[in-house]
Amino acid sequence: MDIVRINEKDNVGVNLNTGHKVALRDIQKGEDVIKYGYPIGVATEDIKIDDSVHSHNMKTKLGDILSYEYQPNFTPLVPKEPFYINAFVRENGDIGIRNDIWIIPTVGCVNSVAKTLSEKTGAIAFSHPYGCSQLGDDMTVTQLILRGLISHPNKGGVLVLGLGCENNNIPEMKKILGIVNENRVKFLSVQDCKDEFAEGIRLIDELKEYSAKDIRQSVPVSRLKIGLKCGGSDGYSGITANAVCGKVTDEICAMGGTCVLTEVPEMFGAETVLFDRCINKEVFHKSVKLINDFKQYFKNHNQPVSENPSPGNKEGGITTLEEKSLGCVQKGGTAPVVDVLDYGDIATKQGLNILNGPGNDIVSITNLTAAGCHLILFTTGRGTPLGAPVPTIKIASNDEIANKKSHWTDFSAFGLDKNKKATELLDLIKKVCDGEETKNEILGNREIAIFKDGVTL
Repeated sequence: MDIVRINEKDNVGVNLNTGHKVALRDIQKGEDVIKYGYPIGVATEDIKIDDSVHSHNMKTKLGDILSYEYQPNFTPLVPKEPFYINAFVRENGDIGIRNDIWIIPTVGCVNSVAKTLSEKTGAIAFSHPYGCSQLGDDMTVTQLILRGLISHPNKGGVLVLGLGCENNNIPEMKKILGIVNENRVKFLSVQDCKDEFAEGIRLIDELKEYSAKDIRQSVPVSRLKIGLKCGGSDGYSGITANAVCGKVTDEICAMGGTCVLTEVPEMFGAETVLFDRCINKEVFHKSVKLINDFKQYFKNHNQPVSENPSPGNKEGGITTLEEKSLGCVQKGGTAPVVDVLDYGDIATKQGLNILNGPGNDIVSITNLTAAGCHLILFTTGRGTPLGAPVPTIKIASNDEIANKKSHWTDFSAFGLDKNKKATELLDLIKKVCDGEETKNEILGNREIAIFKDGVTL
């Protein structure tokens, strides 16, 4: 067997032929199982050297809400000269790497109208079932995510499509949006006009005419925001795809760029890795609140905080949430954590940001898009066709899935030379920024979903 030991403290290694764990020495019942240099669970029986280590002989140690002390342990990244990308510079100084026309419904009632307008004009419609029959913070969350999409700099123009009688009607949505460029953002309430299709087409044609004048300009990659996401992880993810993304994160942040890490439940068990890299006590306390509030969310619904690895994760070699989380946070590299964002916030600080939100794939990619990310690095060990409104670079953790689902996959990170793979991925990122389409764009796979935690009337 080809066995990889990730950290010198580990008592299990990864079988490169299967992605599953193998004991590197005898492990006693009740002893911690160590991977990535951290506990990923506890042995439920005596385990002999070379034995398989999985659900049959180990279990999670995750439990209640914890207290933490700020113990900073990080090395600031050495600044690097940024490379340049060709992007659209917007009137407010933001950049976009695409110049699409979007249709954003304020409420799910007009999804069919948005779909028809998309078919007639080629604009990209993003349907969702919310915007009405919601109360309080639940409605506010919907509005904040829609705000992030409507204001996103990747769009050349957007038609905000409302019904007229919904809670999140266009006047209410405008309060959340604030000042907008009326040449790039048009509004249509379909109850207020006789022919919503004729009026919608007219407004989209105006958006197309205005955005057709936009041209790409050379700008430093320091102005780029990259989202980090994993879905359908396997035993390879933490040592190939996520680790390669971590190196890319460090490179981009060292060049002054911004990377955003989310999926809070997939930080449980690995949170101290991030806590120790918070740049100050304020960011540390925000990070602790982020983790413990999300654990409380689980407890409020009478669910165990450790209930996460999916059947596909387990089949791929991941046993516990701690193991999944320690693999997940590899995407953040070694960069210091500069800020913690709430769900619906937009990233403004250069460097590594942590974004509040669940691990659900569609919700996560929407969350990252609404936070202002221009593209998303999406790692996967099992494969997925899912794509965000922004370019979604699908990164396979193993060659098998990359070859089997080549029409979904943009890049394979399999291999032990992570530096070489990171250089190749950076080259691909530059090409995508310059206009090369990702597989999700080619297939037209662009979806959104909004986190919901409230009453439906």
